[in-house]
Amino acid sequence: MMPDRLDTIFSALADPTRRAILARLSLGTTSVTELAQPFDMSGPAITKHLKVLERAGLVTRSREAQWRPCSLDAKPLKEATDWLERYRQFWESSFDRLEDYLHEVQNNGERDG
Repeated sequence: MMPDRLDTIFSALADPTRRAILARLSLGTTSVTELAQPFDMSGPAITKHLKVLERAGLVTRSREAQWRPCSLDAKPLKEATDWLERYRQFWESSFDRLEDYLHEVQNNGERDG
């Protein structure tokens, strides 16, 4: 995956309103009007958030007559998770080494004391 794509995904996820929109869309497809209801913001403001999520590939919008459904597309979240997974493995390995070291120090202290 290109770093630019990751930048776009993480930038979209950085905003709590956009994360809340994704959480709502994880429950199923809904309209822009329904998405805007829990937020104290205008329709155009919600639309701006949706455009950011769309650019990141996290949301798809379509048109069915007067209804404009929005849906979650989780594929980019998988890409971001895969990228983060490498670092989780690094930190777990680091913590395991630290734990081993602390046990060694503790055992040496018990022998010396």
